[in-house]
Amino acid sequence: MPKQLPATSRAGTERTGGGGEFRVVPGAPVDNLRQLVVKICWMSLWMIYLYYPVEDLLGDEHTTTGKVLGWCALAVFLTAYLGMVAVRSLAHDRWWIGLPVAGTMLALAVATSFGLGEAWLTLFTYTSVCFGAVLPPRYGMYGVGAVTLLALATALLVHAEHGTLAAILLPCFLSGLAMVGLQRLVTTMRELREARATVAHLAVAEERLRMARDLHDLLGHSLSLITIKAQLGGRLMDAGREEAGRAQFTEIEQVARQSLTDVREAVGGYRRPTLPVELSAARTALTAAQIRLEADPAIGDPRPGLDGEEAGVLAWALRESVTNVVRHGEGATRCTVTLDESWAEDGTRYAVLTVTDNGRGPGKSSAGNGLSGLRERLALVDGRLETGPGERGRGYRLRASVPLRAVADKVPG
Repeated sequence: MPKQLPATSRAGTERTGGGGEFRVVPGAPVDNLRQLVVKICWMSLWMIYLYYPVEDLLGDEHTTTGKVLGWCALAVFLTAYLGMVAVRSLAHDRWWIGLPVAGTMLALAVATSFGLGEAWLTLFTYTSVCFGAVLPPRYGMYGVGAVTLLALATALLVHAEHGTLAAILLPCFLSGLAMVGLQRLVTTMRELREARATVAHLAVAEERLRMARDLHDLLGHSLSLITIKAQLGGRLMDAGREEAGRAQFTEIEQVARQSLTDVREAVGGYRRPTLPVELSAARTALTAAQIRLEADPAIGDPRPGLDGEEAGVLAWALRESVTNVVRHGEGATRCTVTLDESWAEDGTRYAVLTVTDNGRGPGKSSAGNGLSGLRERLALVDGRLETGPGERGRGYRLRASVPLRAVADKVPG
């Protein structure tokens, strides 16, 4: 199991089934050591621009002492750059922790440029990126500008060629500017994730309030009626009218039974999933897995003849199929959801929910417990489940069919 790393917040690290632990969301703190290594490896790809200092050290322009000092400076600079990545990943809220790292990189860029020549001006580009990443977005622009001006002054003092000035200063400024823009984007993404979590909590609180209102409406009237009838029955018994009193207590029993039935129906409807809710949840889950959802929003609209248990079973089918796409749809980039109607040979009309992805398909794996449970749910409402490869043998397709109830035509008058 990957070693866990301390992080200020793990709400922004999104996971998916299978290899989700390798995916690091931009701007989110890494969740374990493996994710940190993957992130550092991706950042190491930019080390290709250190070709010029390395070529300079491999040449014959410096003494042995100069080469040793150059290699040591380059190693420290590279360590500081990768350390900046780790610092930003583990403590993105405490930006000032990265200032010593940025200062070290700036000092090495200046010292090596004066001591070893204009080939080392490339280090200013990495330093500019570091300042753009470490400083808050509102100060990042000033930091990048200051580093670029210092690079210009250093290049003039070491008598760099005009071609070198353009090749170094322009990437220095633009790379730092791009990092500042990326930090603004990361901040926005983090705020959006926090807002989404807040909306989810508010939705849960609103649903709890709705449930409380429903129970109050169901039980308030019944309990009041039970109280009144109990008092009336007691007075009738005291007055010697036992038959009338027993009638009141009989009615109390009927009211209590009806109230219990109403509560069970309310709780059952509360637990039963619905197509609009599951469609919204599917969009969120697929977006997190970087899979595009193609679905008509009208799927969640009321459909004549489709309500109660049948609609709930289709919602379960949508939930299970999307879960399978996220967990097992290797290589999937698109998921299509449709809701149509079809007629059986015996004249029965069915509502058919079809979920298709463009991944690698089911292969030779057998159906899991989720599909078995879904097949049992469909059997309870006389529905059917069909699974298999998608069109042209690509991807995976799930078709859930439930019968539509006959809707009587309303006759005016």
